[in-house]
Amino acid sequence: MFDFNCLLDGSLKYNFHSHTQFCDGRAPMEQFAAEAVRRGFTHYGFSPHSPIAIPSPCNMKTSDVPLYLDEVARLRHVHRASGTRFLASMEIDFLSRSHGPACAYFQDLPLDYRIGSVHFIPSQSGEYIDVDGHFDRFRDNMSRHFRNDIRYVVNTFFDQNLEMLSAGGFDMIGHYDKIGQNASYFQPGIENEGWYVDRLEELTRAVIASGVTVEINTKAFVEHHRFFPSPSQLPALLDAGVPIVVNSDAHRPELIDASRDEAFAILDRQRRASSSKQ
Repeated sequence: MFDFNCLLDGSLKYNFHSHTQFCDGRAPMEQFAAEAVRRGFTHYGFSPHSPIAIPSPCNMKTSDVPLYLDEVARLRHVHRASGTRFLASMEIDFLSRSHGPACAYFQDLPLDYRIGSVHFIPSQSGEYIDVDGHFDRFRDNMSRHFRNDIRYVVNTFFDQNLEMLSAGGFDMIGHYDKIGQNASYFQPGIENEGWYVDRLEELTRAVIASGVTVEINTKAFVEHHRFFPSPSQLPALLDAGVPIVVNSDAHRPELIDASRDEAFAILDRQRRASSSKQ
């Protein structure tokens, strides 16, 4: 497992969450690698959406996994003198204890680290439905699959993350409160409601207890002015000594360090505030 603690002083340039041509990335891995080298990254992790047991246009095929791992090895060789260390990972979808980061298939893959994320939740009828991505699709799914019950969707998303943390098998949790973005577009103000705050804080406590690394995911900052997790959760995470890294969740090479400076500015302010309390 990669030790993320070596990055916490902020002196190294990295991104551990990026996608590839094997999932929904918008360019070949070699273009991402060349951009990482050009920008002087010390570490660059590829993390395609894992194979999944339900239909999904965004997840890689099981048959492509050997090709993906071979491409990481090839890029390491091509750029061996660059000073950039390339790592192999996956963003592994959690559906249940029988399909998630802890299952034997993902544990047996030669990955440097594993990201655990929730993108799909079961509807009231038990069908797994995407709650990530563009709001137009989310709004359509709300009426078609979730009976427009936003409280059910939010609670189930948090429950899935809690179950994933309990099952384990991953090193970093991905965008663990991302449901707040689409939920707040569907029902403005929902994130200020007491029950929502309680659920998010419950999840943050479970993240702290799990010992996993947390990413500040910057993908939505430019368009939606959001980081995941919400900066409101940073004091608790920092006070508990949770390792925190900044990832761009890049789907295009030009976005491998998108909004990195803004995220580090918030993180540094929170770290100073946390230190001043001690």
